[in-house]
Amino acid sequence: MIILIAIAAFVATLLGGLFALRFQDRLHLILGFSAGAVIGVAFFDLMPEAINLGSVNYSGSFITSMMALGFVVYLILDRMIIMHSHTDDDSHPHIENRRGRLGAGSLSFHSFLDGVAIGVAFQVSAAVGAVVAVAVLVHDFSDGINTVGLISKNHGGRSEAFKWLLADALAPVLGVVSTFLFTLSESTLGIVLAIFTGFFLYIGASDLLPESHHAHPTKWTTLMTVLGVAVLYVAIQLAGL
Repeated sequence: MIILIAIAAFVATLLGGLFALRFQDRLHLILGFSAGAVIGVAFFDLMPEAINLGSVNYSGSFITSMMALGFVVYLILDRMIIMHSHTDDDSHPHIENRRGRLGAGSLSFHSFLDGVAIGVAFQVSAAVGAVVAVAVLVHDFSDGINTVGLISKNHGGRSEAFKWLLADALAPVLGVVSTFLFTLSESTLGIVLAIFTGFFLYIGASDLLPESHHAHPTKWTTLMTVLGVAVLYVAIQLAGL
């Protein structure tokens, strides 16, 4: 059952990314949806799960501090290590490529943790594992879109976008398989998810969202962003039923 769920996560992520590649000429709309989806994942999936799992051993303020730490760490990586320039008249494609890879890598590692979460949940019970698995599957399609969107937005070609899409799709499978080798406490997983909440809030608000409006009318991109948030909210709520 766990392996079948891992395969389903692979297929859902791959389909989302292929959808984004097929409609790349509407990249600003895809980026708008991706921004909403990434922010929706952070608020409606990662944040509640981090608080729920981490509260066993940590206070709510500590968990939210880890979210802020994740945001600041990603900010430093973006501004200092990658040395990204935000000026419109100074384009550096090779720097943009590294920025896209960092974002796609973050999404892929999050997908790996999704797989770990599924495996750990099934260690608790089949019922808990099923609930977590549904929650993961419902946003894997958007994960594929987000990965392709990040690479495409940062001057990556279709082949590079597809390679990162495969990495993101394989990540939850590897995460599930890894849980056969070790056990991870719920509170530790909660802290990791809290840090990734900060990562995703930065990616959505500071990277995808501004770029989706660049040189395009804000009406449709704003609508797509709201749609991305709404879709993730509804999907995650349905998964929790």
